[in-house]
This record gives sequence, structure tokens and C-alpha cells, in this order.
Amino acid sequence: MSVPGRQVAQAVIQTIVAASGRSCGYSTVPTSQSLPTGAQLPYHVLYELGQSVSGPPFGDQAADARLLFQVTTVGSSPEAASSGADRVRAAFLGRTAKGAGWQYPITLPTGYTVMGRDLDREDGMTVAGSTYSYVQRFAVHVTTTG
Repeated sequence: MSVPGRQVAQAVIQTIVAASGRSCGYSTVPTSQSLPTGAQLPYHVLYELGQSVSGPPFGDQAADARLLFQVTTVGSSPEAASSGADRVRAAFLGRTAKGAGWQYPITLPTGYTVMGRDLDREDGMTVAGSTYSYVQRFAVHVTTTG
């Protein structure tokens, strides 16, 4: 199955923005017009790292896909980068109070649904000059619904 990676990435960006209240760029720094905070620090950058499939052979449409995303949180202080990364982690992994669902849903196009999410890798914080970056990598598991 081929999952529309760009559409899933856009849905993930909306989830990150909802959880963090900060702008998130797609493979680049958010623009000054990006909502809700433009290019003002702290912000997030989402990178698509590809997808793999599992399930039935020969490209069966009922197969599942695992999409990898890297999120880099950029801030002007260690606290800003770390707390921003905490919000991104909550966006991907936060559960509702009763644990029955995700606190922040990832809304995909019709025909696809998120089956699971996990933290694939967390590289932590680095600093270059006076800019702090916190790198995390998440997997989103998607299946067809039709």
C-alpha cells in the first residue's frame, strides 16, 4: 500500500501545532506567515524519513504502513527547546484521561487511519552558537479503512 506521505505529514504538523501552540515547518524553518507564531522561536521542523509496508504481499491495498518522522524543536534556551520537545512528545504519545484514545488525534484523509504511534528515537539536545535544537524521531502506523 502506498500511503500519501505528504498528506500524513501535513496532518502530523497540525497535531504538533495543536499540542504545542507553536509553528511547525515542513522540512524547513516556518515562514513568518506560518500559524500560529511564524518563525519566532521556539518552533518545530518536521522531516519525512520514509515509510515501510507490512502485511499481504504484492502491493495489496490492505497492507499497513509505518511512516517515520523527525521533529526538531528549535529554541533560544535549553528550557525552550526541552519544553517544546515535551509538547511534541505529548502530541504523539499523550493519551486521554481514561487512556481510551489519543489526546491529540492525527486526522488523515478518508480511507486511512492511524493504528499506532511510538517514539522511535530521541537524540536529545545540541547547541550551535546560541540556538538549541532537540531532535526526536517518531513512527506513525497507518492502515486503510476501506
